[in-house]
Amino acid sequence: MSVIVAQSHYIFGLRPKVANNICYFDEQTVIFASGNNCVKYNVDQKWQRFIPGSEKSQGMQALAISPNHRYLAMSEKGSDKATITIYDLASMPFKKRKVLSASDFTAHEFVSIAFSPDSKYLVALSGSPDWQIIFWMWEKQKVMASVRVDSQYGAIYQVSFNPHDNAQICVTGHGVFKIFRYVDGNLKQTNFQKVEAQNFLSHAWLSEDRVICGTDSGRLCLWESGDLRWEQNIGTRAQPQQPDKRRASTEGARAPSASGSSSSPPLRINSILAYSKGFLCSGGPGAVCMFEKVEDRELYRRGRNIKIPQDKNHNDSGLSEQQEVLCICLSPSEETVVVSTDRSQLYSITLSSTDVTKGDDAHFEFLTDPWHSSAITGLSVCIRKSLIATCSLDHSVRIWNYENNSLDLYKEFQEEAYSISLHPSGLYVLVGFSDKLRLMNLLIDDIRSFKEFAVRGCRECVFSHGGHLFAAVNGNVIHIYSTATFENVINLKGHNGKVRSVAWSVDDSKLVSCGLDGAVYEWNSLTGKRESECVLKSCNYSCVALSPDSKTIFAVGSDQTLKEISDSQISQEVLSFDVTYTAVTISHSGRMVFTGTSTGTVRAMKYPLPLHREYNEYQAHAGPVTRLAVTYDDQNLLSISEDGCLMVWKISDKESRGLKRDKELTYAEEVLVTKSDLEEKNQVMLELKTRVEELKMESEYQLRLKDMNYNEKLKELTEKFIQEMEVLKTTNQVLKADAERQGLKHQDELAEVMEIHSRELQDLETANNHKLLLEYEKYQELQMKSQRMQGEDERQLHELEESKSQALEELTEHYETKLHEKAAQLQQTQDEARQQLREFEETKKQIEEDGDREIQDMKIKYERRLREERENSLRLKGESGIMRKKFSSLQKDIEERTAEIERMKMEEQKLLAVIKSLDKDIQGLKREIQERDETIQDKERRIYDLKKKSQELEKFKFVLDYKIKELKKQIEPRENKIKEMKEQIQEMEDELERFHKQNTQLDLNITELKQKLKATEREMQKERQKVRDVEALVKRFKTDLHNCVGFIQEPKKLKDNIRELFAKYVQESDAAEIVGIDADIQQESARQREHMERSLSTLQKKLLKDSEIHRADNVRVMQENVTLIKEINELRRELKVSRTKVHDLEVALGVERKNRRSSLADSKRSPASDPLPSGVLRLNIQEETTRIVEMQKLEIKRLRDALQSPDEMVGIRAPPVGRLPSLTT
Repeated sequence: MSVIVAQSHYIFGLRPKVANNICYFDEQTVIFASGNNCVKYNVDQKWQRFIPGSEKSQGMQALAISPNHRYLAMSEKGSDKATITIYDLASMPFKKRKVLSASDFTAHEFVSIAFSPDSKYLVALSGSPDWQIIFWMWEKQKVMASVRVDSQYGAIYQVSFNPHDNAQICVTGHGVFKIFRYVDGNLKQTNFQKVEAQNFLSHAWLSEDRVICGTDSGRLCLWESGDLRWEQNIGTRAQPQQPDKRRASTEGARAPSASGSSSSPPLRINSILAYSKGFLCSGGPGAVCMFEKVEDRELYRRGRNIKIPQDKNHNDSGLSEQQEVLCICLSPSEETVVVSTDRSQLYSITLSSTDVTKGDDAHFEFLTDPWHSSAITGLSVCIRKSLIATCSLDHSVRIWNYENNSLDLYKEFQEEAYSISLHPSGLYVLVGFSDKLRLMNLLIDDIRSFKEFAVRGCRECVFSHGGHLFAAVNGNVIHIYSTATFENVINLKGHNGKVRSVAWSVDDSKLVSCGLDGAVYEWNSLTGKRESECVLKSCNYSCVALSPDSKTIFAVGSDQTLKEISDSQISQEVLSFDVTYTAVTISHSGRMVFTGTSTGTVRAMKYPLPLHREYNEYQAHAGPVTRLAVTYDDQNLLSISEDGCLMVWKISDKESRGLKRDKELTYAEEVLVTKSDLEEKNQVMLELKTRVEELKMESEYQLRLKDMNYNEKLKELTEKFIQEMEVLKTTNQVLKADAERQGLKHQDELAEVMEIHSRELQDLETANNHKLLLEYEKYQELQMKSQRMQGEDERQLHELEESKSQALEELTEHYETKLHEKAAQLQQTQDEARQQLREFEETKKQIEEDGDREIQDMKIKYERRLREERENSLRLKGESGIMRKKFSSLQKDIEERTAEIERMKMEEQKLLAVIKSLDKDIQGLKREIQERDETIQDKERRIYDLKKKSQELEKFKFVLDYKIKELKKQIEPRENKIKEMKEQIQEMEDELERFHKQNTQLDLNITELKQKLKATEREMQKERQKVRDVEALVKRFKTDLHNCVGFIQEPKKLKDNIRELFAKYVQESDAAEIVGIDADIQQESARQREHMERSLSTLQKKLLKDSEIHRADNVRVMQENVTLIKEINELRRELKVSRTKVHDLEVALGVERKNRRSSLADSKRSPASDPLPSGVLRLNIQEETTRIVEMQKLEIKRLRDALQSPDEMVGIRAPPVGRLPSLTT
């Protein structure tokens, strides 16, 4: 299997804590800091390219782009020392040009960096407590100079180059405003004016000697040549104050702050950007202020404010307006401004749309989609759609599309969101908030909650693969709910600590969980029973993943290892090498494993897991990775982190080819819409349809009117054109006749003119030479006159524009008066018509008797007249509409012309500026050409001298070549001899080396055999010593046993001696068994441990059989011992009775009692003569002693067998003999 490669594809997020975290590369491309990467983002085409951070770095601190937009500098914090890496942006992939580190300084971070105007030098400001300025020639990695900035009050924030001078640097901070100049290898301060203890957060160069600074109290201070020239408080709209030069740093600096602090709270000016028309600065929460340069006083006037708009998706709409603007950048053409905020958002605005003179505030627009502004806590991927769901501590839930890299939906809530899970259908989402668990609908344009569950602070919630169940974690209990009925199906209890991760199997029959108690449990989701477990108390697990075949579990935790668990046992552990794994996931094919670390990196490894350090590590985030996920087609890897960034990776093999899909996935396109929204949209559609039909009818009526008017005009024009064509035909004939006459006349005149011309030509040549001199003088006068005329033309153009506007007004007034007249005529005709109708009715009443014929005539007459009036009114209405359209079109033309004039003026200004700059460039190039010509002449002279030398050397060369040839002829036979001798020597050296190798091999064999011999001798000595020890032990035991047999008639002594024997030999034999195991045998057993474990099952069976046999023998021996002791006790009782009887008889007979040994000797010599009862005669001492001796021999034989088979002693220890019953006296 090929090596797995994860390529960074797209990232959603911004790092706000990086100084100068966004900058323009060209008109369409910006560069910003995100995670542990720098991202090159094309605004139009929406693609991203990545510049990853260095390994083992503790995060980026600052960015800087060179003025020629070719190089990017990135400063990174390190544990030992800080570094600055410079990348070439023109190459793909981005080439690392140089890595700068202050080896002579103890700098752990650089808080600000900047390029010189010619991009050859770089200056950096180190962090606390040194605050060192280091001046590099970065291409040679040479430190040109360094100086320490004394800061009495606190931090220093920014360092920058003068854009017109490579050797001048400005530094600002808390109570610090210093300008340094590089002179003779040192940085020397040039301004020594006393500065108030103000906190200067930012600054910018406005010209060669002007610097504008912004403070944390909202004050702008303009310094010219180190002196305070102008200041203003942006919190008030008051006029700026111009302090007197003598008190620039005292009274004049205090007045604005006193007036501004009483009216509004202090505003932080975090960033200032200078451009050709003035400068921009951050003006408090959610605002950027524009200042325009005033030419007459050489100061600046405040213009419009640009504000961040309200966000409709925010729960608190005013929260977006409270963002602090941290960085401002401008496109190379000064057309677009981009800002970054402390809530990790990017906004942009086009400067051409904001007129500085207007009073209304302008508003930014999102440059990208809205991103998370705090740690992302939850991540989920949909099966049927290309959707990603994330939730964050910024109270928001966002739905992303990883196919087109866009944000589909997002909404902010009142509570923090800790966990999230997408339903496989992509229509629902489950979110765990701090107060409740909510199941919500994903509508086409909203996220709405429709079911809540009483689970507080749910840190983990997961839908099953089928979507019919979901698991939610509440502390150390896992609740399983039904998605259809919302019932709590089952509760899984068993964890002693908080559960941190849950994973479903592919068929949803199993559930795997891990927690802070060090336990990984596998549950049956149907019965709720625990099927397997693996507990490691020393590890706090943070994430768990399950293989597609549900047989292997992968878990990571606080012990810095990746554990592979199968059959309730840890089968393999992969070390992380001094980092902690925080997240783990496995691909759906089961061939890839990805892990996230506490340092923000992502590691990719193949499965089965490697035994050694075989993985690919990628720089991803600036904080610990909280979750990882793989899309269901195994094409993309998703990672989230505490730095608020979501990163999409493309998974490929080592040759950067995408992995083959098992089956092609088709994503669903249906969306969820509520009934009320659908009805509302349908109602709007119906209203729009009726409106469209009305507009159609009205347009058709207008078209009919236009057709009538156009037909009438067309008839008039055709008649007019026919008449004009007839007139033109007649005139054409007349002109042809005239042309013929004129042609003949012209030929005659041409001949005469040619003769006159030839004579006058000579006269003119002489006259023209004289005139040329006069005309040259006139040309200069005309040039001056043309300049005056150009000014008059501009004035006339202005007058013509005014006359044009006046004529337009007169036309509008004329047509409006006409329109009023026509309307009056129409009203008059309508009044007349009504009057005539009334008269007609009166006459009708008076002359009804005149007859039907007159009535009919009058009716026809008035109907015709009424029709004509109606046609006239319609025609007048059409003409009035046409006039209105003409009037509107003229107004549009006028507006377009005025806009075009303004645009042309702007272009003229730009071209003049370009011409000035080009003139400067031409002068510089001329100087450079002159210098190069001088150098060329010097080099040509040098080349001439070198040619002379080369000719002389060629002569010497010819002579030397001839001598060399003769010497070579003499040397050739000697070289052949030397070559033969060298070959012979080489053969001898090879043979000698072969002999040396044989000798060394033989020496090794000899030493190995000697070591083996010594080892066997040591083993033989040890075995002999063991034999001698055992023989001595047996001898001692025999002597002790012989002494013990002597007390067979004295039960007490016999008992004590037997106890001593037992205590002495039985315990010593056990100790001898333990101590007797030789060190070499232990080593041998350790080496054979693996073999012994493999044969463990067979040995256990043998052990069971042997233990049963030994148990039977032990029982038999115990039974025999019990019977023997019973007999001994009976014999003792009989002996006691017999002794009492003997004592009575001796007392009766008066015989003195002898000692015990003599009586025993007498009893041995004459056992039959003792007057003992029949019970005493059953005691056979010889038989008893022989039986005890046989038992001891058997025990000695068993011990010898055990010593002869040490392997069996290691595996199987002989079971101890049971304790004998106590002897009774």
